[in-house]
Amino acid sequence: MKAAELVDSRTPLWRQLEAFCIQLENRGERAKLGAHRRTEFAALYRSACADLALADAHQLPSETVRYLHQLVGRAHNQLYRTQGLESQSWWTEMFERVPRRLFHDRALRLSALLFWGGFLLSAFLASGYTPYPQFAEQVITKDGMLAVEEMYADPPSLGRGFNQNAQMAGFYIFHNAGIGLRCFVMGIFLGVGGLFAITFNAVYLGAIFGHMSTTAQSENFFNFVTAHGPFELTAIVMSGAAGMRLGFAIVKTNGLSRRESVLAAARQALPTMMAAVLLFIGAAFIEGFISPSAIPYPIKALVAMISSLLLLGYLVVLGYSTQPDDDADEQLALR
Repeated sequence: MKAAELVDSRTPLWRQLEAFCIQLENRGERAKLGAHRRTEFAALYRSACADLALADAHQLPSETVRYLHQLVGRAHNQLYRTQGLESQSWWTEMFERVPRRLFHDRALRLSALLFWGGFLLSAFLASGYTPYPQFAEQVITKDGMLAVEEMYADPPSLGRGFNQNAQMAGFYIFHNAGIGLRCFVMGIFLGVGGLFAITFNAVYLGAIFGHMSTTAQSENFFNFVTAHGPFELTAIVMSGAAGMRLGFAIVKTNGLSRRESVLAAARQALPTMMAAVLLFIGAAFIEGFISPSAIPYPIKALVAMISSLLLLGYLVVLGYSTQPDDDADEQLALR
C-alpha cells in the first residue's frame, strides 16, 4: 500500500481518537464516558501506536509522523493521567476495575492452576493414602520432617501477651513479604523462573501439609495454619503471577520494544502485586494474633471460611465480566 493510501485509510480512525481526546480533556464530559466507549478509546489508542511505528518504519511524510506523535502522546496522557482522590473514583477503581483486571489476568490463572494443582497433588502423595511412601522425605528431607514435627509438638496456648503477638505479626509481615518477593523476582526471569518458584512452593508446602496429616502433631499443625492459610497461599499465587507477567513481556513484546512491553506489563501487574501485599499483611496479623492462640478450632476454621468467601467475592463475584477492562488490562505505554 502506498503512503498516501495508508494515510487516507487510517485518517478516520485518527480523527475518532482525536475526538475522544477532546472529550476526555473535559472533566465533565469524561465522566459521561461509559465502559464501552472507554474500551473503544483504548483500542483506537493501540491502533494509533501501531500506525506510529509503521509511519516511522516506512518513513511516511514528516507531517504525518509529527501528527501521530502528538496524537499518541495526547491519548497517552489521558489514558495514564493522574486520577483525583475522589471517593467515587476510588470506589470504581478498587471495587470494579481492579477485581475485573484480576479476574481476566491470564498470568494469575496460570499461577493459580500450577500452585493449587501442585499443592493438592503433593499433599496427596505425602499423605497416608500415597502410593509413594518416600515422597515426603524426598521433598522435605528427613531432617526437615523432624524439624516441622518438633515445631508443632506443643498446642497453641494463651501464654503470649499482646506485645509478643504484635512483634510476631511484624515478623510475619517481613517473612511473608520475603516469600512473595522471591516469587515475584523469580518470575521476571523470562517467566520461567516464576513457573519454577510457584511449582516449588506448591510441591514443598503440599508435602508438608500431607506429611503432617499423618503425624501425632497433626491437630496442633492444622490448629495453627488453618486461619491464615487462605490469605497467605493466595498471596503467594498472586506474587508469582505478577512476576511472570513481567517475565513473559520480555519474551513476547507484541511488536513493542522490550522496554515498552515491560512498562505495559508492569502497569498490568500492579493491581495483582498490590493485592498480594494486602493479603500478606492480613495473613501476618491473623498468624500473629489468632493462629497461635487457644481460640477453639471451629472459630479458626470460621476465620478461614470468611477469608475464603471474601477472596471469592472480590475476585470472582466483583471481577466477573464478559469483557476484560481494556482501558487498563491492555494498555501500552509510550515513552
